[in-house]
Amino acid sequence: MAKSLLKKILRIAARLLLGLFAFILLYILAVLVCSAIPVNRHATAQGDIPVYINSNGVHTDIVVPVKNELKDWSKDILFSHTRANDTLVKYIAFGWGDKGFYLHTPQWSDLKASTAFKAAFNLGTSAMHTKFYSSMQEDDDCVKIGISKDDYRALVTYIESSFALNAERQVCRIGEHCYGDYDAFYEANRKYNLFYTCNTWANNALKAANQKAALWTTSDKGILWHYKK
Repeated sequence: MAKSLLKKILRIAARLLLGLFAFILLYILAVLVCSAIPVNRHATAQGDIPVYINSNGVHTDIVVPVKNELKDWSKDILFSHTRANDTLVKYIAFGWGDKGFYLHTPQWSDLKASTAFKAAFNLGTSAMHTKFYSSMQEDDDCVKIGISKDDYRALVTYIESSFALNAERQVCRIGEHCYGDYDAFYEANRKYNLFYTCNTWANNALKAANQKAALWTTSDKGILWHYKK
């Protein structure tokens, strides 16, 4: 009886492991295939408004001018929300991600299994991370594009819709959390999971602005691949 029960448990465990292995393989295959399928492949990126696609090697930010005739971000994302309080900055970066991951994992060495599990399986909440820059340097991980006014309006609408607003329709700063002197965190909409990551958010931002993007991706490489010369 005991041997029969043990065999049954082992069979179930083997099937679960096999199912998990198959899921991981299918997930990786889907990421690779969908990341390679282009959207808006003929977008020329020849507009007058500079936008940067900036990766730190894992996470992608969308960087736009702090102020132009279409949008003054400093009215929403206040300079005083940062330690530097520098009004001479020219650009502002926007990134979306899991709130727990953002706030409690400033370095990869700080990552906890519980944080990763909650983020992967839609159990946490999300946050917007903003950072001011005085200048941007183009390289393999930072691509500059120029977009039209109409496309920029669409991008602004997409970014604005990612913020969770209070009753006064204002962004909600998350305490005084920051990584450095020029950044701040805010409450955001949606939840992070295996199928909607920080890079999926950035990829969708490019789609909203009618720029080149992947059909679907969870990685920064899946975005930048479409901008390789």
